[in-house]
Amino acid sequence: MRSMPWLAAVGAALVAVVVTTSAAVFAAMPPAHAAVGLHVSGTNIVEANGQRFTMRGVNHPHVWFTNQTRSFADVKALGANTVRVVLGSGKRWGPSTDVANVISLCKQNRLICVLEVHDTTGYGEEGAAASLDEAVNYWISQKSALVGQENYVVINIGNEPIGNTNAAQWTSATAAAIQKMRANGFEHLLMVDGPNWGQDWQYVMRDSAQTILNADSRRNTVLSIHMYAVFNTATAITDYLNRFQANGWPLVIGEFGWRFGANEVDHETLLSEAASRGLGYLGWSWSGNTDPILDMATGFDPTQLTTWGQRIFNGANGIKATAKEATIYGGATPTVTPTVTPTPTPTSSGSCRVTYEMNTWNTGFTTNITITNTGNSAINGWRLTFTLPSGQTITGGWSASYAPTSGQITATNATWNGTLPPGGSTGIGFQATHTGNTAKPSSFALNGSTCQVT
Repeated sequence: MRSMPWLAAVGAALVAVVVTTSAAVFAAMPPAHAAVGLHVSGTNIVEANGQRFTMRGVNHPHVWFTNQTRSFADVKALGANTVRVVLGSGKRWGPSTDVANVISLCKQNRLICVLEVHDTTGYGEEGAAASLDEAVNYWISQKSALVGQENYVVINIGNEPIGNTNAAQWTSATAAAIQKMRANGFEHLLMVDGPNWGQDWQYVMRDSAQTILNADSRRNTVLSIHMYAVFNTATAITDYLNRFQANGWPLVIGEFGWRFGANEVDHETLLSEAASRGLGYLGWSWSGNTDPILDMATGFDPTQLTTWGQRIFNGANGIKATAKEATIYGGATPTVTPTVTPTPTPTSSGSCRVTYEMNTWNTGFTTNITITNTGNSAINGWRLTFTLPSGQTITGGWSASYAPTSGQITATNATWNGTLPPGGSTGIGFQATHTGNTAKPSSFALNGSTCQVT
């Protein structure tokens, strides 16, 4: 988890690569017991009928916003097939005693429900955190609501269960938690997050993956990586994913953000690789972040999608384009629209509107720009030009390419947001430094035509 009530954001770390485990070890594992409901088959998650299921969804902070039950229907309407629901064990948040109702909301809205205990976040470094063993005790207390729901529910035992202090303890703690779940009769697909606040930058999960999979008597555990600033290059992402793929280990991307700054996660590579490899992903998060830059919807309103929300739901390799409903609900297949860069069409004078919002601090700022087509015909490909005031320099941007980094700037559409129908809008933005001048550009032009500024 990145930015939520009462939690601090997780810091970045360097990524290196090593691998020592052979895929042959996985192949030599004894056969699994007959699976109940959702289960692992090789590197894939499949349903009880054997049909592959690839998670495409978002995280929803239910424990802090229990009244936002409409969110289940909203994320489904935007194309999701899965929702990861934040619960509390009572150690730090909650306790969440409404598990049966949460599952019902998932089922009513034809969503696979990934349930997670958030209290474990950063254990060993965060003094208030719960242990994985305490998380298992919570699941045992909720067993009556969970048994019989194996077709619909994945149990994510504990969110980001170890911090950066003694991350090596993750292996034994996780193996013990899995074994305790099975000893108490849970047949569900289990999900386990990596240490280092989920980002596994010390590679404890990667290098212990086979040990964890072997610990499950049901052979029904999927590993989960959280990708934020540690994974800020294509190389970091592809190398990590390659290790799991080569060894035949099941993996999902249980949380990730987007490149709202130069050193943030390379979400474009992440989405592309997830689509090409058939990996499930669950973006962080629907709404309610203390730092709203990671909100997909402003104030839980699906009609006010942010730049991040537009990207993950409506962009290339995003949820709408790649999600397929679980067959337990009927299995609707998405209509995939090819992603091509259109040839820009001129706008007429007065046919665009720009909203420019800044969030400044002592030496820098971020800017969110909304471009609206106020004309009567579609814009197919766009270039927005404006001049940055003296002393301002762009250090990174999202949802458009920016050149140069200072002076007169041209922002060119991404492949997924180049078409603006009449009345249509898109959000872009960038992060920049300043030397004291925090003024806004005085004018904007879209494809050469001056825009109204609000």
